[in-house]
Amino acid sequence: MPAKLVIEEGECAGQKYSFSESPLTLGSGEQCEIRVSGAGILERHLILERRGAAWHMRVLDGALPIEVDGRTETAVRLHHGCLFRIGPAAFRFLTPRATIDPAIFDGEPFADQEEAVAQLKRHCDRVLGQVGTIIVGQHSVLMQILVALFARGHCLLVGVPGLAKTLMVRTLAGTLDLDARRIQFTPDLMPADITGTDILEEDSATGKRRFRFNRGPIFANMILADEINRTPPKTQAALLEAMQEQRVTASGVTYDLPQPFLVLATQNPIELEGTYPLPEAQLDRFMFSVTVDYPVGDEETRILMETTRDRTWEVDRVLDGDTILRYQHLVRQVPVSRHVAQYAAALAQATRPGREGAPDFVDRWLKWGAGPRAGQYLLLAAKAHTLLYGQFTVSCSTVREYALPVLRHRIFRNFAAASEGISTDEIVARVVELVEEPEY
Repeated sequence: MPAKLVIEEGECAGQKYSFSESPLTLGSGEQCEIRVSGAGILERHLILERRGAAWHMRVLDGALPIEVDGRTETAVRLHHGCLFRIGPAAFRFLTPRATIDPAIFDGEPFADQEEAVAQLKRHCDRVLGQVGTIIVGQHSVLMQILVALFARGHCLLVGVPGLAKTLMVRTLAGTLDLDARRIQFTPDLMPADITGTDILEEDSATGKRRFRFNRGPIFANMILADEINRTPPKTQAALLEAMQEQRVTASGVTYDLPQPFLVLATQNPIELEGTYPLPEAQLDRFMFSVTVDYPVGDEETRILMETTRDRTWEVDRVLDGDTILRYQHLVRQVPVSRHVAQYAAALAQATRPGREGAPDFVDRWLKWGAGPRAGQYLLLAAKAHTLLYGQFTVSCSTVREYALPVLRHRIFRNFAAASEGISTDEIVARVVELVEEPEY
């Protein structure tokens, strides 16, 4: 069904345009699909284009910016009822359908999927090889981060200080041609320090004052949220919409985040003085809770030798953002049998106390279990893992492999479990051991 653009003010007030094809040009020239005359409107002023199910608009070079709610922008994601201005002309965008899923893929899918899977495995091996020149060990941690990246998830890295969590993220970002930024969370950090803020400035051409949105550090492809539990819940909540919806709302205006978008947060589990536990709603937004453990065997000796000599660390860039988006789209296309989906659902259901069929130890030790999002992430993790290893079939054993990082932060112990010293990892391990694969 077509979208509509209604001109409400200006020389062409009352005109209506319906369109479904993309892209479209708006301007005063005869070659434009949407022709509008008025002061300041160029022959080719802006482009309207459809990305997935959503319409976007961007101003061409040298043209007047778009004014939305008193703010000037050069690019806007259009929503139903959006009112914007170009000079004296006012436009309202109307669409018959609402876009519910914020995930938008507007690139070209792979023509040969088998070759694409083989390429993905080669890229994964190269990334791990490049990171391995700086990071010693931690292979399982790196694989979980890569799985989250291609499954469009986020990771919470939990480990004591000095285990190279921050260096690991910086090195991984170096192998990907992405815009990566670090946010150091502190008790005095405010939400606007993350999302951005409106700045009042004067237009030199018209002399009028207007707001311009100054984007915060969240507008990057890869975010390292260092020591995320050091900031109050109000600031932690600034990440909620960004992590789930892939966009940010400031002063009533919604801005899309660059794609791909990945949040890697670090947390210190032992130094709890002056920290704020993450709300359960935010914990649920993380696909994985990854435990970063101490190095084993000779790994620590290698770390000491490599980090105490004079050396310049460099890594090659292996993947760019457009390619990652295409692989993320490919992950979603991997088929999963009903048998495997039933097993993922059974794992999540077995963690819910008070439900029929829940194990006795779940009723005894847990207050709350995992929700349906846990099952979604189990399947997505299994899909991404399968492709990263150059395979095509998702199995229950792959789902089991990711039960611990997906479930450990989604179940909440009661006083009995805490007093007995029972950890969430032990409970998840017992659930995995107890739940059997469904019959074919």
